[in-house]
Amino acid sequence: MLLLPVRLVDSSLYSSPANGADGRRFFGGFLQHVPGLLLSVTGLFLSITGLSLSVTGLLFSVTGLLFVLLRTMIKYKTAREIDFIRESARIVSRTLGLMAELIEPGITPLQLDKKADEFMRDHGAVPGFLGLYDYPNSIITSVNEQVVHGVPTDQPLEEGDIVGVDIGVLKNEFYGDHAYTFAVGEIKQEVKQLLKVTKECLDLGIAQLVAGNRIGDVGFVIQQHAEKHGYGVVRELVGHGLGKKMHESPEVPNFGKRGKGSKIQEGLVVAIEPMINMGARGVIQLDDGWTIATADKKPSAHFEHNVAVVNGKPEVLSTFDFIEKALSKKNAVVI
Repeated sequence: MLLLPVRLVDSSLYSSPANGADGRRFFGGFLQHVPGLLLSVTGLFLSITGLSLSVTGLLFSVTGLLFVLLRTMIKYKTAREIDFIRESARIVSRTLGLMAELIEPGITPLQLDKKADEFMRDHGAVPGFLGLYDYPNSIITSVNEQVVHGVPTDQPLEEGDIVGVDIGVLKNEFYGDHAYTFAVGEIKQEVKQLLKVTKECLDLGIAQLVAGNRIGDVGFVIQQHAEKHGYGVVRELVGHGLGKKMHESPEVPNFGKRGKGSKIQEGLVVAIEPMINMGARGVIQLDDGWTIATADKKPSAHFEHNVAVVNGKPEVLSTFDFIEKALSKKNAVVI
């Protein structure tokens, strides 16, 4: 999951801006490039204002441009690196399987957080979210209208709730990171349909991660499928590259135009994660500084997989098998 408080993406690369959330709340993506841009501008100014300062100015400009390039450079992975990411992703998958066993009316997100933390450590991994950007917990639990980044609380889950559980781990210096939205007991049919369509969006997006395609192709099919069902596609948060850092380039929006964005190549590893609202796509950030919720308070769903481009085709490194086995065993809702 993209665990920055929120990041903006360049909508012009992917889709036409419309009915977006208040941009003043969401500025993380732009700010990451400000130091490099300032260095470049300062360098140009020094170069122009005096010959004696031209060398210093040139150094400032080059340093600034390198800063921006390094922040946006895509790191393609070797087969060995992909194996490490797969191992981390599978620990996340097993941890989500444990969550599937535990989630029922009456359990609290904080109890889930404690169990997940213990499970990850018992399997030789470190919780990937704990302390990342000062996040206070080991997992993310987003309930009902909460889209993502929900901080676990001691409020018990209730019959009819949905809860998106997003988990990251770090092992062998590589991250795994994926998510699943669970039904708590029996849920309304319209909510079940939202979960079903969001999971379908994930599968459709993964199928587009083929060498030669563009990142915009992934977002295009996700957006098209969600909006065909009348749902809102969140714009302010996106998927991302994955590797030795939790969040690497490229950003992977859930909206887009065919043929736009970065070219998909062998060795690319990304987290694809549709965030789909039952109502409008607008979101707000709650007072805790983390939780993102729908502006209209209607439910939202979130599913995520880690995917690599291997032999030109998508290979899913994470799995929902452990979740589905656990849910089937207790006759719970399987999406």
